[in-house]
Amino acid sequence: MKTDELWKRYAKNRDRTTKQLLIEKYVDLVKIVAGRMYNFYGSKVEYEDLIGYGVIGLIDSIERFDINKNIKFETYAQIRIKGTIIDNIRKLDWVPRSLRKKSKDIQNGISYLENKLGRSPTNEELSEHLGISLEELENCLADITNFNVTSLEDLLINKGEYLIKDDRSSTTPEYSFEKKEIIEVLGRIIDDLQENEKMVISLYYYEELTYKEIGHIMNLSESRISQIHSKAIFNIKNRLKKLGIYEN
Repeated sequence: MKTDELWKRYAKNRDRTTKQLLIEKYVDLVKIVAGRMYNFYGSKVEYEDLIGYGVIGLIDSIERFDINKNIKFETYAQIRIKGTIIDNIRKLDWVPRSLRKKSKDIQNGISYLENKLGRSPTNEELSEHLGISLEELENCLADITNFNVTSLEDLLINKGEYLIKDDRSSTTPEYSFEKKEIIEVLGRIIDDLQENEKMVISLYYYEELTYKEIGHIMNLSESRISQIHSKAIFNIKNRLKKLGIYEN
């Protein structure tokens, strides 16, 4: 049976057999998302666990998806799968409290220096402001990647549901305008990033390359790419927060 026919049947009957067929149709999405996230969390969680969390997200996506909305299921499902995996990893609470504090200190430091300098601070300026060595700052940025670098979708959609809502308000002209406006704001923020940050964001989120692949293109180590990525996310968070779009 064709996929669109399965969706029509499931929308009408909500039967378990059709849902199982849809799960089988889309289970490869879970493998794709879990594979990418394993690059970050592999030292903390097993790949099979990521798959398990992702399947929960896939099932939830199928149950919630509205075939009448103008959005591809693959797009919707990948966001929810990723959000479910992130939620479950956070429940493990394997991040040391000291590292969480350093992450907040770094984000606040970047925000303070941006306001003071009128631009994004260099790592040297940031390390001096924080009273730590450049090496310690860069090590922190690399470590923070393991829990702080979530997808751009996660920053904007509040665990998969900011830009893609399940209620009727998502079909209103006001909602459509707000969604378009937020995407345009994010685009401008990314354009204003430093060139190396902009390139990492582009290659990671749009080209969907791994750190290793990005490092090869930019002739940098994976550790250095993770540092750049972390700092870019801090910058994006701070600017979205100033606009009232993102809250910690």
